[in-house]
This record gives sequence, C-alpha cells and structure tokens, in this order.
Amino acid sequence: MVAQAEIIARPLEAALYLVATPIGNLGDITLRALETLAGADILACEDTRVSRVLLERYGIRQRPVPYHEHNAAEAGPRLIEALEAGRSVALISDAGTPLVSDPGYRLVGQALERGIRVVPVPGASAVLAALTASGLPSDAFLFAGFLPVKDGQRRARLGELRSVPATLIFFESPRRTADTLKAMAEVYGDRKAAIARELTKAYEEMRAGSLTALAAHYAQAPTPKGEIVICVGPPEEEAFADAQDVDRLLLSLAQEMPASKAAAEAARMTGGQKPALYRRLLELKDDKGG
Repeated sequence: MVAQAEIIARPLEAALYLVATPIGNLGDITLRALETLAGADILACEDTRVSRVLLERYGIRQRPVPYHEHNAAEAGPRLIEALEAGRSVALISDAGTPLVSDPGYRLVGQALERGIRVVPVPGASAVLAALTASGLPSDAFLFAGFLPVKDGQRRARLGELRSVPATLIFFESPRRTADTLKAMAEVYGDRKAAIARELTKAYEEMRAGSLTALAAHYAQAPTPKGEIVICVGPPEEEAFADAQDVDRLLLSLAQEMPASKAAAEAARMTGGQKPALYRRLLELKDDKGG
C-alpha cells in the first residue's frame, strides 16, 4: 500500500512507550501514536510483517524488531539494555493496546524494577470497543482473557468467575466459540450476553441476546470467522439455573477429574452441598452405565 503521508517526529525522551494500534481499521490510530512510532529509537512489535502494514500506510520509516512470547527471554534484556543506555523504545502489539493478552507486561515489570520511565500512549482496545457496544453494564467489568481449551478446565474457570459482580469479557477462538457459549449457558444460566466479531473491520458484527439463545445460534451456524470477543452480563440473585444444568456440569467435570473432586468443584461453582452433589453424580453415572 502506498503511504499517504510521511510522519516525521522529533526524537523522544528515553522511556518505554506502550503504543496502542488499530484493531482492524487503520484509521483508528492517534496522532500521538504516529509521532511516537516515528520518533522512537527502537520499535518493538509482535510480528514485524503485521506492523509494517501500519508503518507503510503512514510513511513511518522505522525498522521494527520482534518482541513476542517466544523470544521475550532473549529480546527483553536487549530492550532493557537499550533503555538504560538512554534510548527510547516503543512497544506495540499486532492490534490494540499492548499488554492485553501479550507478554509485554514482563518488559514493563523489568523496566519499572530498574527505575525506567513507562509511558502509556492509549488508543484502540477490543475489550472496550466490545463492552461499549454490548449493551451490558459498564460500571464494573472484568477482562478474563482466553479460557482454557479443555472443557472441564474451561467450566472450572467459568465457575471461579461466576459470582463476580461485573460484566465479564473474554477473547475466544472462532472454532471454540460454540463450545464456550454452551459451557457458559450451563454454568451461568440465561444471563444476557453479546458477541463482537471483527470489530472495526468490513464485516463487523454485534449479536446480543441470552446465553441460551446465543449458544443455540452458534451451535447451528457455520464456524464464525475473525476475532471474537464475548461479553457476559453480571449475575442476578436467582439460584444456579436448574437441576439439569447442575447435572450437565457434574458430568462434564467428571470427564476430567475424579468424582469426589468433581463434586467439590461443582459445589464451589453452584453453592450446593458437596455430599448431595457427589451422590447425584454417582446416580448419573449409574444411569449412564458407568
């Protein structure tokens, strides 16, 4: 893509700059972010190929260096050494605000330990974009990142968050979206929720409804494409959905842990009594022939 303009900026003071970049639409970047990217001595990013698209779009003649999950142990100390030598470092992720589901927090921690100044340069965030368009309460929210891949571990994590009095926000893989919504409907009951897909891009989609309705939709629909953000409304005061939900939860947990541990986990998640849940799990296993 041909650059529309060339960004020229004065050198920055020595510091670690955390620069938010667009989550899809390249127009969603601030002037301050562009000036920071152009003026930094070193530009560190997750994927240099992804970052070059943005840099070329705005005529920024920086040569990015990689800093990601797989090279953080080697690249991090080199960046800290440069910072201690008085150089400026701008850190970006592939999309959105750095440190949200990426290893940048390690670099920030190392910088703070050494008394190095850390400067946030705010901008686009998939978390906040999804929350504000979800129609769910935004006075309190919790970003919970990606859930575990295995169903039992996923449900256990959902159970840990069940009583949090806030809107819950998750990132999810398109191929696991249907299974995750099914688990959420069984653990959280019929809470209000919303699915944000491909935010700020050409095929952006927001779908709101109850968890039950959303789970039913995605169980039948083709696997969605693009980045997925799931927002789940805060809990209401009624009890855990119903007995059938508890049964499904027990059987799911029992697939990955002993019956006693499954009953204990279900008790923690639902507020029920472990002995009663243990007996119910044994009954369910007997009914299923094992």
